[in-house]
Amino acid sequence: MKAVLFHRQAEAEFRAAIAYYDGQREGLGLEFQEEVEAATARIIQSPLAFPPYGNEGLRKYVIRRFPFTIYYLDLEDCIWIAAVANQRRRPGYWAHRTQ
Repeated sequence: MKAVLFHRQAEAEFRAAIAYYDGQREGLGLEFQEEVEAATARIIQSPLAFPPYGNEGLRKYVIRRFPFTIYYLDLEDCIWIAAVANQRRRPGYWAHRTQ
């Protein structure tokens, strides 16, 4: 099983979203965290099952319950998460992370 590695800014936005949702309703942050963890488990199981994004080899996984998309690279030894991107933010704000 491949490890999952988050870009440091992807980890920060993930943690910020958990805190935001906890502020909205107790336990909602945990529910968001569980959704992202379930998504990463699905990505690990079938990394090529999700649609490509752009020309950098990235793929994307759209989280259904929350307005977030996980952008990732399937590398030889790990799954590298470039962003846990809020779909309501400006598109591609995280793209510089893949250079």
